[in-house]
Amino acid sequence: MKISIGNDHAGTEHKKEIIYFLKLRGHDVRNHGTDTTESVDYPDFIHPVAIDVANKNCDFGIIVCGSGNGAAMTANKHQKIRAALCWNKELAKLARQHNNANILSLPARFISLKETKDIVEQFLKEKFEAGRHKRRLDKIPCT
Repeated sequence: MKISIGNDHAGTEHKKEIIYFLKLRGHDVRNHGTDTTESVDYPDFIHPVAIDVANKNCDFGIIVCGSGNGAAMTANKHQKIRAALCWNKELAKLARQHNNANILSLPARFISLKETKDIVEQFLKEKFEAGRHKRRLDKIPCT
């Protein structure tokens, strides 16, 4: 699986752990995030992930910032993106099953590195259930 990842300064440690975790499992990872804790503007690192996923250059995206909100809001500006802010495994499961989320947004300041890996694993293993959920997703775009 090919996964695009981006983060701001608050998510650097989590991003590095995610990349290690994904590569151990044989995934190809595109890193668009900062590698330092020096303050940066998260949109600069999130838009490239959304573009990768929207253009189908990657199967999924993972984005990380302090709260996960700014990253998710940025990614969701792209028409073909459904970024879900998840802080536990259950949310990640439902984001994939019911919302066909294609980007996982993580709140680095609110979850441990272990929780992060568990959430990523859950998100990547789930499948979209379609059915009534597809009908609802088809109503989301404004254009």
